[in-house]
Amino acid sequence: MNELLSLSISEIVRGLRQRRFSATEIASAYLEQCEKLKHLNAYIKVCSDAILKEAENMDKLTPGSGDLIGVPLAIKDILVTRGIATTCGSKMLENFIPPYDATVWKRLKDAGALLLGKTNMDEFAMGSSNENSFFGPVLNPWDNNCVSGGSSGGSACAVAARMAPAALGSDTGGSVRQPASFCGIVGFKPTYGRISRYGLIAFASSLDQVGIFTRNIDDCICLYKLIAGYDPYDSTSVDKPVGSVNIIPDARLDGLRIGIPAEYFTPALNNEIKEVVNQALEALSAQGAELVEISLPHTEYAVATYYIISPAEASSNLSRYDGVRYGHRAGSIKSLEELYKKSRSEGFGPEVKRRILIGNYVLSAGYYDAYYRKAQKVRRLIAEDFANAFENKCDIIATPTTPSVAFKIGEKTSDPLQMYLNDIFTVPASLAGLPAISIPCGFSGDNMPVGLQLIANAWDEERLLQTAAVYQRVTEWHRRVPNGL
Repeated sequence: MNELLSLSISEIVRGLRQRRFSATEIASAYLEQCEKLKHLNAYIKVCSDAILKEAENMDKLTPGSGDLIGVPLAIKDILVTRGIATTCGSKMLENFIPPYDATVWKRLKDAGALLLGKTNMDEFAMGSSNENSFFGPVLNPWDNNCVSGGSSGGSACAVAARMAPAALGSDTGGSVRQPASFCGIVGFKPTYGRISRYGLIAFASSLDQVGIFTRNIDDCICLYKLIAGYDPYDSTSVDKPVGSVNIIPDARLDGLRIGIPAEYFTPALNNEIKEVVNQALEALSAQGAELVEISLPHTEYAVATYYIISPAEASSNLSRYDGVRYGHRAGSIKSLEELYKKSRSEGFGPEVKRRILIGNYVLSAGYYDAYYRKAQKVRRLIAEDFANAFENKCDIIATPTTPSVAFKIGEKTSDPLQMYLNDIFTVPASLAGLPAISIPCGFSGDNMPVGLQLIANAWDEERLLQTAAVYQRVTEWHRRVPNGL
């Protein structure tokens, strides 16, 4: 493997400024890796010509002061990019060319980042395996017979397989953390409202968030500091200071209380996952953290609550794709009703249709109170569980990221309920709007990555990232590379 592919973001920037290599060499190395591993299907579009042209222009200039000057990044194809197709993994938007950039990509581009390409994803971010994409499934770089996770599987795969140094994704119910766990990398979502959603194509607006994939915590913090902060273009953005997020060398966790929720460590949890996560907890304890037992009693209702609220919001958000204004438009139609029906039938895949139907059902007259209103009440109870834990018991909560390692492609596609249950550990933090991160903490017996999820109180990203950084410093799991790379 080209040694340039092993460099962190800070190492790339430092090397470019010192003229030890050029932006063109970095871009070319990643493009070669993308071509070599194109069978993984991590990208919907690789921007080969554009990134080489931009890199060549950058090499002609004196290295600037941008934090990401010359760093190539991948972007999930749910974030709009001006002049570059943004499909959301769907036939519905197969030919959509946005006229503007998402705020997060604009901020990274202003810092000097170059766009490697748009990564594959479950259609409209609806899925936990990246098998629902119109462009085909993304393969796991650790085992090509397994899923990469979803819905941001392309971004996770690209970072794990050294097809990008870092990538952006989106997390609605775990779509950054779960694929990060499956692919053995870092996956971070902040507090809801911390990072702008402007230019993020909507699935469920009260849950959708932009997230970050990196190979280590340092790179995660680097990107987070650049894209976090208030955005007047996003009505859900919160005008709250981000603060300084800096890793303290040789920091310990003395005095930190880490809550271990009983509801996440039931007998149903895979024994290998339980053993690996317990070892990670011991490593945190050895750094001074106090492990305390806590209870999040409404956890068992989280998946049911999520799969009422998110489809309800999806059915509303996706009603705009009617074949009239933009998106797929059916041909040979004779009436407006037929236009709607054929355009949406042809443009949406099976999983999206399923969730639209569920959403319309729970919002319909006679069922709204029984389902949607009740789900919103339970959502409040779940958020209160976390609030009570942070107020009275702990500073950080630690759990497995997923109930199993990456499963085989096709293993769960015939049973939507089993697929949905794969989100059981990530959904609660999403419903509560809390910051959470998945970090690699070990491997199963068949050499598949296992993730440790850390959750913090709202707006406490600094404590969350610092805790993750301490764990990273005393372990080597983040340095592991998929076989054959």
